[in-house]
Amino acid sequence: MAQKLGYVALVVRDYDEALAFYTQSLGFQLIEDTHLGDGKRWVLVRPPGPGGTDLLLARAANPEQTSRIGNQTGGRVFLFLHTDDFWRDYREMTTRGVKFCRPPSEESYGTVAVFEDLYGNKWDLLQLKSS
Repeated sequence: MAQKLGYVALVVRDYDEALAFYTQSLGFQLIEDTHLGDGKRWVLVRPPGPGGTDLLLARAANPEQTSRIGNQTGGRVFLFLHTDDFWRDYREMTTRGVKFCRPPSEESYGTVAVFEDLYGNKWDLLQLKSS
């Protein structure tokens, strides 16, 4: 049996502001932006490179969902963005205005820094050490 995560839903306030952040600030690729009617859209973005899991930008549809924007995991790191060149991506993201809330550090498993998306969700930028 073969399985993989296809999409991870991220609750956002607005499709266009989220799309701009993920494509311009993080350099993700727009995979799909389909209008579904009644203001709903199916918006998928993906980090550059082969394979990977798509991020579904899902606009909050009610007050409960709106309350989760920016804190989908209770303040813990939500997603882990793996890279093949930590310092290249760290410098590019910093230049594009991405806010890092924990500076780079060398850990036993690799080089890592924590950044926040436009809503405050925490992410790891991570280059794993070679085995």
